[in-house]
Amino acid sequence: MLGTSRGGANVKDIVKRIDLWGLNMVFVVGGNGGNAAANAISEECAAQGVVCSVIGVPKSIDNDILLVDRCFGFETAVEEAQRALMAAKDLLAGHKGTDASGNPILADIGPFLRSGFKKYFKGEADIKYIDPTYMIRAIPTTANDRVYCTVLGQGAVHAAFAGYTDITVGLINTHYVYLPISTVIQAPRRVNPKGRRWNRLLTSINQPEFV
Repeated sequence: MLGTSRGGANVKDIVKRIDLWGLNMVFVVGGNGGNAAANAISEECAAQGVVCSVIGVPKSIDNDILLVDRCFGFETAVEEAQRALMAAKDLLAGHKGTDASGNPILADIGPFLRSGFKKYFKGEADIKYIDPTYMIRAIPTTANDRVYCTVLGQGAVHAAFAGYTDITVGLINTHYVYLPISTVIQAPRRVNPKGRRWNRLLTSINQPEFV
Protein backbone atom coordinates (compact mmCIF):
# COMPACT_ATOMS: atom_id res chain seq x y z
CA MET A 1 0.00 0.00 0.00
CA LEU A 2 1.45 3.35 -1.04
CA GLY A 3 -0.77 5.38 1.27
CA THR A 4 -4.26 6.61 2.01
CA SER A 5 -5.93 9.96 1.54
CA ARG A 6 -9.24 11.78 1.90
CA GLY A 7 -8.54 13.93 -1.14
CA GLY A 8 -6.63 17.09 -1.93
CA ALA A 9 -3.47 15.40 -3.30
CA ASN A 10 -1.55 16.85 -6.24
CA VAL A 11 -2.20 14.52 -9.19
CA LYS A 12 0.83 15.71 -11.16
CA ASP A 13 3.10 14.90 -8.22
CA ILE A 14 1.49 11.48 -7.84
CA VAL A 15 2.18 10.63 -11.48
CA LYS A 16 5.75 11.91 -11.22
CA ARG A 17 6.28 9.56 -8.26
CA ILE A 18 4.70 6.67 -10.19
CA ASP A 19 7.18 7.32 -12.99
CA LEU A 20 10.10 7.71 -10.56
CA TRP A 21 9.35 4.41 -8.86
CA GLY A 22 8.76 2.62 -12.16
CA LEU A 23 5.25 1.48 -11.26
CA ASN A 24 3.22 0.02 -14.10
CA MET A 25 0.10 -0.83 -12.09
CA VAL A 26 -1.77 1.25 -9.52
CA PHE A 27 -4.92 0.08 -7.74
CA VAL A 28 -7.12 2.71 -6.10
CA VAL A 29 -9.56 1.38 -3.51
CA GLY A 30 -12.35 3.79 -2.64
CA GLY A 31 -15.76 5.25 -3.30
CA ASN A 32 -16.73 8.07 -5.65
CA GLY A 33 -13.80 10.18 -4.50
CA GLY A 34 -11.32 7.32 -4.84
CA ASN A 35 -12.52 6.40 -8.31
CA ALA A 36 -12.47 10.06 -9.37
CA ALA A 37 -8.85 10.17 -8.18
CA ALA A 38 -8.05 7.03 -10.20
CA ASN A 39 -9.60 8.65 -13.27
CA ALA A 40 -7.53 11.81 -12.76
CA ILE A 41 -4.33 9.80 -12.24
CA SER A 42 -4.96 7.75 -15.38
CA GLU A 43 -5.56 10.87 -17.46
CA GLU A 44 -2.45 12.54 -16.07
CA CYS A 45 -0.39 9.43 -16.81
CA ALA A 46 -1.51 9.69 -20.43
CA ALA A 47 -0.71 13.41 -20.49
CA GLN A 48 2.82 12.83 -19.13
CA GLY A 49 3.43 9.76 -21.28
CA VAL A 50 3.71 7.46 -18.26
CA VAL A 51 2.66 3.89 -19.06
CA CYS A 52 0.69 2.64 -16.06
CA SER A 53 -2.56 0.73 -15.63
CA VAL A 54 -4.77 2.52 -13.10
CA ILE A 55 -7.60 0.34 -11.83
CA GLY A 56 -10.37 1.27 -9.41
CA VAL A 57 -11.90 -1.05 -6.82
CA PRO A 58 -15.28 0.10 -5.43
CA LYS A 59 -15.20 0.35 -1.65
CA SER A 60 -17.90 2.34 0.12
CA ILE A 61 -19.77 1.80 3.36
CA ASP A 62 -22.55 3.95 1.83
CA ASN A 63 -22.93 1.74 -1.26
CA ASP A 64 -23.34 4.93 -3.30
CA ILE A 65 -21.31 4.14 -6.43
CA LEU A 66 -23.36 4.42 -9.59
CA LEU A 67 -24.40 1.21 -11.41
CA VAL A 68 -22.57 -1.18 -9.08
CA ASP A 69 -24.87 -3.58 -7.21
CA ARG A 70 -22.84 -3.56 -4.02
CA CYS A 71 -19.58 -2.11 -2.79
CA PHE A 72 -17.45 -4.15 -0.46
CA GLY A 73 -17.60 -2.80 3.06
CA PHE A 74 -21.30 -1.98 2.83
CA GLU A 75 -22.57 -5.24 4.29
CA THR A 76 -20.12 -5.05 7.18
CA ALA A 77 -21.14 -1.45 7.89
CA VAL A 78 -24.84 -2.34 7.88
CA GLU A 79 -24.33 -5.25 10.26
CA GLU A 80 -22.42 -3.08 12.74
CA ALA A 81 -24.58 0.03 12.32
CA GLN A 82 -27.66 -1.91 13.35
CA ARG A 83 -26.48 -1.88 16.94
CA ALA A 84 -26.39 1.91 17.01
CA LEU A 85 -29.52 2.36 14.90
CA MET A 86 -31.59 0.04 17.06
CA ALA A 87 -31.00 2.37 20.00
CA ALA A 88 -31.36 5.64 18.09
CA LYS A 89 -34.48 7.71 18.68
CA ASP A 90 -33.69 11.05 17.10
CA LEU A 91 -31.47 12.29 14.32
CA LEU A 92 -30.06 15.78 14.06
CA ALA A 93 -28.31 16.62 10.80
CA GLY A 94 -27.21 20.00 9.49
CA HIS A 95 -25.24 20.51 6.29
CA LYS A 96 -21.76 22.01 6.73
CA GLY A 97 -20.50 21.84 3.16
CA THR A 98 -18.32 19.08 1.73
CA ASP A 99 -14.95 17.52 2.52
CA ALA A 100 -11.96 17.17 0.19
CA SER A 101 -13.56 14.16 -1.51
CA GLY A 102 -16.81 16.03 -2.19
CA ASN A 103 -18.83 14.20 0.46
CA PRO A 104 -21.34 16.26 2.48
CA ILE A 105 -20.26 17.12 6.02
CA LEU A 106 -23.14 16.66 8.44
CA ALA A 107 -23.52 17.91 11.98
CA ASP A 108 -22.52 15.42 14.69
CA ILE A 109 -25.44 14.63 16.99
CA GLY A 110 -23.20 12.87 19.54
CA PRO A 111 -21.65 15.93 21.22
CA PHE A 112 -25.07 17.63 21.15
CA LEU A 113 -26.66 14.77 23.09
CA ARG A 114 -23.70 14.44 25.45
CA SER A 115 -23.89 18.14 26.29
CA GLY A 116 -27.63 17.89 26.84
CA PHE A 117 -27.28 14.87 29.13
CA LYS A 118 -24.56 16.53 31.19
CA LYS A 119 -26.67 19.63 31.58
CA TYR A 120 -29.71 17.60 32.58
CA PHE A 121 -27.88 15.46 35.15
CA LYS A 122 -25.88 18.46 36.45
CA GLY A 123 -22.63 16.53 36.70
CA GLU A 124 -24.15 13.57 38.55
CA ALA A 125 -23.67 11.20 35.62
CA ASP A 126 -20.54 10.14 33.72
CA ILE A 127 -21.41 10.41 30.02
CA LYS A 128 -19.35 8.47 27.47
CA TYR A 129 -19.72 9.09 23.74
CA ILE A 130 -18.63 6.57 21.11
CA ASP A 131 -18.96 7.79 17.52
CA PRO A 132 -20.87 5.13 15.49
CA THR A 133 -19.06 6.20 12.31
CA TYR A 134 -15.84 4.86 13.83
CA MET A 135 -17.58 1.72 15.06
CA ILE A 136 -18.40 0.67 11.50
CA ARG A 137 -14.90 1.44 10.22
CA ALA A 138 -12.89 -0.35 12.89
CA ILE A 139 -14.29 -3.88 12.90
CA PRO A 140 -13.43 -7.09 11.05
CA THR A 141 -15.35 -7.55 7.81
CA THR A 142 -18.12 -10.11 7.45
CA ALA A 143 -17.27 -13.39 5.74
CA ASN A 144 -19.33 -12.43 2.70
CA ASP A 145 -17.54 -9.08 2.38
CA ARG A 146 -14.16 -10.82 2.60
CA VAL A 147 -15.05 -13.18 -0.24
CA TYR A 148 -16.45 -10.32 -2.31
CA CYS A 149 -13.35 -8.20 -1.74
CA THR A 150 -11.14 -11.10 -2.84
CA VAL A 151 -13.06 -11.53 -6.10
CA LEU A 152 -12.93 -7.79 -6.84
CA GLY A 153 -9.21 -7.75 -6.12
CA GLN A 154 -8.58 -10.67 -8.45
CA GLY A 155 -10.63 -8.98 -11.15
CA ALA A 156 -8.66 -5.75 -10.74
CA VAL A 157 -5.33 -7.57 -11.08
CA HIS A 158 -6.52 -9.44 -14.17
CA ALA A 159 -7.59 -6.13 -15.71
CA ALA A 160 -4.19 -4.57 -15.08
CA PHE A 161 -2.30 -7.55 -16.53
CA ALA A 162 -4.58 -7.40 -19.58
CA GLY A 163 -3.44 -3.81 -20.15
CA TYR A 164 -6.65 -2.02 -19.20
CA THR A 165 -6.53 1.35 -17.50
CA ASP A 166 -9.01 3.92 -16.18
CA ILE A 167 -11.56 1.20 -15.42
CA THR A 168 -13.18 -0.11 -12.26
CA VAL A 169 -14.32 -3.64 -11.49
CA GLY A 170 -17.76 -4.23 -10.03
CA LEU A 171 -20.79 -6.45 -9.70
CA ILE A 172 -23.71 -5.50 -11.95
CA ASN A 173 -26.85 -7.63 -12.16
CA THR A 174 -24.90 -10.49 -10.49
CA HIS A 175 -22.12 -10.34 -13.14
CA TYR A 176 -18.56 -9.13 -12.55
CA VAL A 177 -17.73 -6.51 -15.17
CA TYR A 178 -15.24 -3.79 -16.08
CA LEU A 179 -16.58 -0.26 -16.43
CA PRO A 180 -14.94 2.99 -17.52
CA ILE A 181 -14.37 4.98 -14.34
CA SER A 182 -15.82 8.06 -16.02
CA THR A 183 -19.14 6.21 -16.20
CA VAL A 184 -19.43 5.41 -12.49
CA ILE A 185 -18.32 8.84 -11.25
CA GLN A 186 -20.61 10.92 -13.45
CA ALA A 187 -23.19 11.11 -10.65
CA PRO A 188 -23.74 9.70 -7.15
CA ARG A 189 -26.05 6.76 -6.74
CA ARG A 190 -29.41 7.83 -5.34
CA VAL A 191 -32.37 6.00 -3.85
CA ASN A 192 -35.62 6.44 -5.76
CA PRO A 193 -38.24 7.54 -3.17
CA LYS A 194 -40.89 6.02 -5.43
CA GLY A 195 -39.01 2.78 -5.97
CA ARG A 196 -39.48 -0.71 -4.57
CA ARG A 197 -36.35 -0.63 -2.41
CA TRP A 198 -37.47 2.49 -0.53
CA ASN A 199 -40.97 1.06 -0.16
CA ARG A 200 -39.54 -2.10 1.40
CA LEU A 201 -37.60 0.02 3.89
CA LEU A 202 -40.70 2.00 4.89
CA THR A 203 -42.62 -1.22 5.37
CA SER A 204 -39.92 -2.87 7.48
CA ILE A 205 -39.50 0.06 9.91
CA ASN A 206 -43.14 1.22 9.91
CA GLN A 207 -42.14 4.71 8.85
CA PRO A 208 -44.97 6.91 7.54
CA GLU A 209 -44.86 8.06 3.92
CA PHE A 210 -43.81 11.71 3.71
CA VAL A 211 -43.00 11.89 -0.01
